[in-house]
Amino acid sequence: MRETWNAARVGLMVVLGLIVTFAVYRYVDERSSTDSGYGVYAYFDDVQGLVAKSRVLVAGIPIGYISSIRLEGNRARVDLRIRGGMTLYEDARVTMRSLSLLGERALVIYPGTEGLPEIPDGGQILAADRGVQTDDIMVTVNDIAQSVKKITAQMERAFGTEEAGDRMQSALRNLSDALENIKQVTDEAGPRIVHIMENVELATDDLSEIIHKRKGDIDRGVAEVDDTIASIHRAAEQLNAVLEDVKEVSGRTARGEGTIGTARGEGTIGRLTQDEALIDEVEGVAEGLNNFVGGMNRLRTIVELRSEYYALSNAFKTYFSIYLKPREGRYFLVQVIDDPRGSVSVSETIIRQSPPPLFYPNEYKRTEISRTNRLKFSAQFGKTISFATFRFGIIESSGGLGMDIKVIKDRLEINTDIFEFGRRVWPRMRIRAGFEIIRRFWLLAGIDDVINGGRDYFFGLQLRFDDEDLKPLIPLGAVAL
Repeated sequence: MRETWNAARVGLMVVLGLIVTFAVYRYVDERSSTDSGYGVYAYFDDVQGLVAKSRVLVAGIPIGYISSIRLEGNRARVDLRIRGGMTLYEDARVTMRSLSLLGERALVIYPGTEGLPEIPDGGQILAADRGVQTDDIMVTVNDIAQSVKKITAQMERAFGTEEAGDRMQSALRNLSDALENIKQVTDEAGPRIVHIMENVELATDDLSEIIHKRKGDIDRGVAEVDDTIASIHRAAEQLNAVLEDVKEVSGRTARGEGTIGTARGEGTIGRLTQDEALIDEVEGVAEGLNNFVGGMNRLRTIVELRSEYYALSNAFKTYFSIYLKPREGRYFLVQVIDDPRGSVSVSETIIRQSPPPLFYPNEYKRTEISRTNRLKFSAQFGKTISFATFRFGIIESSGGLGMDIKVIKDRLEINTDIFEFGRRVWPRMRIRAGFEIIRRFWLLAGIDDVINGGRDYFFGLQLRFDDEDLKPLIPLGAVAL
């Protein structure tokens, strides 16, 4: 009974093994023969190491297998089956890679760029460089082995004797001593080097921050340097030309040429080089011309355009001003004013009646006030003392005085003018305040004719800027005057 049971168990295990073997065979056969997914093919020059049913990988993950390999012409055609969930695009590539040193190979696919046209079922995928293969590695290893063999032979010739061994031992001992000295030096200088490197790092951070903040200034500075170098180059060329002319003139002077007269040193050039009085006069003229040119270079010309709206008169008043500043702390002001109220003139007439009308006096005085619409002008001299500037001269075609106070880095300016003395009971007094809202643009407000009955309020805008182009016109204007 026991022997029968053992035989039955052996027979049962054999049947179960056959069933499992058949199931595995069917699974593998179905996997290899299924038509799921879609097929593509590629051409290779050499498919050594590839076999049918080999894996096809993307990023190391199997996504299909090789369905067949056959020869077409002188190239190998490899047909692939790709899973249905994988999409290959027009720029997809396939390459052959070695998976181990034993010669196992597989195909690796780059799917391509999403958005391009897809490769259809049965289409071709292009083969890329086959990469480094096992054969290439073996050839490289063989070359390395040959080089190592040559190096070994050379070392054997160099160190194969006792004398060479002693020299090698001595060199190693010297090297050990040198390394010990280097270690001692680095141990002693290590903290200093660390401190120095920290300071260098801080300095580079500060330098980087400064360069970042001043990048615009540095760029402008570089541009100015380029312009300056170009100007120096042009000036050097002009100087060379002038020196050539001077050389020619000095040579002619030394030879007595170019003068009026026959004797050497006579004529204009001769007198210029020998007559002390004439030389002194020339030096005086040159010095005066130098002072004039220097003063013109130091002269600062400021143009001011101002427009004010008078609220009660419902009119605009316009100023055109030029400040001439030969030096800091003083200036000359020339101004042209378009005043809508014009120029006011007052005339008094005493009328006597004989006999007078009934209930009228024998004598009475008649006052006539007339206005003429014409431009006014101002010409003043200003002197700055601390934060205040005092002015004196002609203000709007009449004598007057003025004072300016500047505060808040000269952005807030308060002007006071007193003029038109004797025309009315009290002189005309005007107070104006201006604030520079942005560079060169000012916002104005003030009150005019504060003391008399013609008081009016105004506000306006002002533009003030430096104009270097006016300097050459000043001598012409002086000559015209």
